[in-house]
Amino acid sequence: MRKVKISILFLIVFLSFDYTSYAERWINPIAEPLQTSTNGPFVKLADGTLATVDKSGFRKSTDGGKTWSEPVFICEGIKPEEPASYYLIRTRNNTLILIFLNFSSYKFEWDETKKEPKENCKLEVWSIRSIDEGKSWIDKQCILSGYNTNFFGLIQTRTGRVISAFDHITTNPGRFIVCSVFSDDEGKTWQKSNWIDLGGHGHHDGALEPTLAELSDGKILMLIRTNLDRLWQAISESDGKYWRTITPSDLDASSSPGYLLRLTSGRLVLVWNRLNPEGKNYPKSVMPQYTENPASWHREELSISISEDDGRTWLDPIVIAKQPNGQLSYPYLFEYAPGEIWIIAGFAFRKMWEDPEPFRIKIYEEKLLKKLKD
Repeated sequence: MRKVKISILFLIVFLSFDYTSYAERWINPIAEPLQTSTNGPFVKLADGTLATVDKSGFRKSTDGGKTWSEPVFICEGIKPEEPASYYLIRTRNNTLILIFLNFSSYKFEWDETKKEPKENCKLEVWSIRSIDEGKSWIDKQCILSGYNTNFFGLIQTRTGRVISAFDHITTNPGRFIVCSVFSDDEGKTWQKSNWIDLGGHGHHDGALEPTLAELSDGKILMLIRTNLDRLWQAISESDGKYWRTITPSDLDASSSPGYLLRLTSGRLVLVWNRLNPEGKNYPKSVMPQYTENPASWHREELSISISEDDGRTWLDPIVIAKQPNGQLSYPYLFEYAPGEIWIIAGFAFRKMWEDPEPFRIKIYEEKLLKKLKD
């Protein structure tokens, strides 16, 4: 969510910690450096060329992301500094669809007396598409109004439907709720699902920052950030139109989002911040404007796990990276080639919100699977 708000939050949460010295970043030896200068999002074009989007526009790479072409401008409102605020997909019919939080009219204000969002809060979800491999872009439109924040994935299902999911601020009490948006005509028009409401009260409470993947039977699995010590999950049996099975998952988590990806192999991979650091307990923070109940804001480690049964069970996770006294959070995953998983941390800081240091690695599925099963 918004960096300006989170920065204040972390100053409060970690006031008792010593941030006067730097700590070295640790990366699991099974990972390899990723030689690219951007955090994505990425797609593969029909000819295998890699493509991405940034504030300047649409770019291509013929060397696996090491260098990029001059941009083709798309539109205003895209903000690369805010991770997980825009995603790109290429459909099976070769349509490129970009969904993004439109920062052109961004505004957030919170009434601390009422503990409610003010009426002028605005961060809309927009879409735009290209039918000529990024040469031109058409059908720019708002697909979810009001105030919405970061999201973690844009998928196409076996039916051809394109789906993404978002949180959305609501009132009485002020909190976030979640829905999905979907298109059956290559991003030309969009529909919205029912809302998922887990309750809560605060400008970082409720159901937040969802991620989703299609399962082998065609159902859609959504994992939702909460302040309830774990990710919650929702299942759609209607290709993202309705969410009617909503339960806590077995995945412990801090108040931070995860990224879920279905691999070419059919396995699911998840990267996220667990409730506590490995072998330690992380103190929960009491911040009534943020959350109704005390919550863990642990973001010093990124963990990874794989499910081989559509998310019913997960292998015991391992830590893939540690940044003591800093943070590695808001992950992005991309399968560059079958079994080659790119992992990027949208927020990667050596010291709280200071001294950014990019985090971009790749892990191979079989090596990861062996490590998880050791």
